[in-house]
Amino acid sequence: MRIGRNVVIWGHVARSQLTTSKGAVLEIGDDSFINCGATVAARKSVRIGKRVQIANLVTIMDSDFHGVESRDATPDAEEIVIDDDAWIAVKATILKGVTIGKGAVVAAGAVVTKSVPPYSLAGGIPARVIRTFAPGGGTS
Repeated sequence: MRIGRNVVIWGHVARSQLTTSKGAVLEIGDDSFINCGATVAARKSVRIGKRVQIANLVTIMDSDFHGVESRDATPDAEEIVIDDDAWIAVKATILKGVTIGKGAVVAAGAVVTKSVPPYSLAGGIPARVIRTFAPGGGTS
């Protein structure tokens, strides 16, 4: 597990969970924030960039394996990447093999099964791109 400078993980151990399997990688970039009740489970690799905001009750899992009998890496695991400046809203779920692009926003309650391009808003179940916006704020 590699945690950058000025990272804030809100809550306490019983309310936020960061877990890694043997040999897995969990990286959290500088100035990122993880709110109460978030779960990040890395069985292969979860890489969270700089200045990423992760809201309450978000789930990030790089594997479909849910067993507790083994913390070893699993063959079905696929890397998750959340690029710099992304925002993951409350109760969103990010599943294996997904990349959230730089500056992208994942809406509340979304279930992300496919990658989200940079500077776009994705929402729904399954999540789809709702709109794109220019770096710095304008929509398109």
